[in-house]
Amino acid sequence: MQTRVVVRVLIVGVFMAVAIGPLTADQVKATDAATPSSSQIAAAASGEAWVTKTVTACDKKKTVIVEGYRAGEVLPQEKARQVAKLLMALMKYCDYQVIARLPQQETTVYLSIEGQPFVEMQEVEQKLPILLVQGVLPTEREKRVWAAEQKRMIEEGYKLFHSSALGTNGISCDMCHPDASNTHPETYPKFQTQLKTVALLRDQINWCIENPLEGKKLSGDDPEMKALEAYIYSARSGKSLEPGKH
Repeated sequence: MQTRVVVRVLIVGVFMAVAIGPLTADQVKATDAATPSSSQIAAAASGEAWVTKTVTACDKKKTVIVEGYRAGEVLPQEKARQVAKLLMALMKYCDYQVIARLPQQETTVYLSIEGQPFVEMQEVEQKLPILLVQGVLPTEREKRVWAAEQKRMIEEGYKLFHSSALGTNGISCDMCHPDASNTHPETYPKFQTQLKTVALLRDQINWCIENPLEGKKLSGDDPEMKALEAYIYSARSGKSLEPGKH
């Protein structure tokens, strides 16, 4: 079944006002620009409440308003899969607040992203298109900032990798792994015989720090660990992921 994404001049505040409460015929007329669904219009005409159920993604920023189901009601499996698939499609919008309305009878999905005005999209199969609206795609300045931050972290990792400061005996990582050679970060997670368990790259880094370097291991969220991982991964940039390979 094809899903058509229709976007209208609709701000988030209005969208939520429409979605939460029952609609009267006058409200339907007043919100005509928001293109109410057939189930909204039918409910308004009959004087019945327009019931909806809200499902939110794990990031708390992507929400699907499911028409025809009440809060607390268990969705049929097919509808639940449809909602989950839509939420996953919306995750491409990263940190942006996105609200989707899933009508009960129609095959159209209505989106509101950060209150931006929308434009009508062509029909698409399964995957939702990336909406080219102001504020959704990163700016050139943002891209430069992100690239600079990544470069800074990689350079910090390079310094640590070539320094004996991580240990106590004067040995540094590069003495065994010049230019991060033979580190193979693309093969993690994998079973490491030294650790006798399935290990992540950071586990192997800590093993090297504690043993050949005779230093103290780093926590997973330590900036030095992140920098080391960033440098090692960057040195193997372009390699295919092969977790478990020896």
